[in-house]
Amino acid sequence: MSRTIQVTFDAHDPQALSRFWAEAMGYVNPPPPGRELEPGQDPFDAWHAFLAEVGVPESEWNSASAAEDPDGEGPRLFFQRVPEGKTAKNRVHLDLRAAPGLQGEERMSALEAECERLVALGATRVERHEPAPPMTAGHLVMTDPEGNEFCLD
Repeated sequence: MSRTIQVTFDAHDPQALSRFWAEAMGYVNPPPPGRELEPGQDPFDAWHAFLAEVGVPESEWNSASAAEDPDGEGPRLFFQRVPEGKTAKNRVHLDLRAAPGLQGEERMSALEAECERLVALGATRVERHEPAPPMTAGHLVMTDPEGNEFCLD
């Protein structure tokens, strides 16, 4: 069974970087979950309102952003704020979509099963991040045989 990927960028300003890449690639910055943008509405204004509604502190509003292919064919681009510049950690890593459509423990069990398969092939498990709805569904951090970080998502 083949997998799809999400390309994740470490950034100092996720919103600005995702806005750049959306424009550069003809992608769009998506609206918040369960929301639709009005014509001409800035997606970041919609995100800020959503994040305020769900209680995310304003200091965290630019901690992540995304850009997506409007045709649904290209990989999703995800941008996450990190405090450090590039020193040792790769600035771009792959998120392997190993549990599409699954949630909660069913999702985490599928990720664990895929982790075991990949460890047998030479990957290393680094850590598990539990689901924390509505912002994260949970994931596993791993490294490939040469130490490049990726996530089972």
